[in-house]
Amino acid sequence: MTKRKEKIIIGALECCDLPDLGISHLQMRVDTGATTSSLHVDNIEEFVKEKKRWVRFDIHPDIHNVKKIVTTTAPLQAKKVVKSSSADKEKRVVINTTIKIGQDSWPIQLTLTDRSTMTYLMLLGREAMKDRILVDPSHDFLVSNENESV
Repeated sequence: MTKRKEKIIIGALECCDLPDLGISHLQMRVDTGATTSSLHVDNIEEFVKEKKRWVRFDIHPDIHNVKKIVTTTAPLQAKKVVKSSSADKEKRVVINTTIKIGQDSWPIQLTLTDRSTMTYLMLLGREAMKDRILVDPSHDFLVSNENESV
């Protein structure tokens, strides 16, 4: 992980990599109103591997091509109840993973959920940005290239 003393200034939309999950150039919505970060996934399946709880799930990394699917696994960190912007409560699987934005990377927690009705498949919340990021909501893609191939 790279450490940085200066905070990164990002736009309201950015692209990130989730290298532990095999995902690169995923467009995400930056949401300072959300506590947790969330990722749209399908087919969440829990299983035990070497006496530890894991999850297997499908990710659609390209918002413009839903037929492209990446199936991946991660250790199950926890399950937590998350309140949505519409005040609905949902119990979600939580995983730890690495996020990379621009040249910087660090560990974050992600909740896995169905965001198929949302425009962006990933939401970056405050916990993942804490002490690292400043958001300029008047711009998009300040540290990433929107048009880079997925």
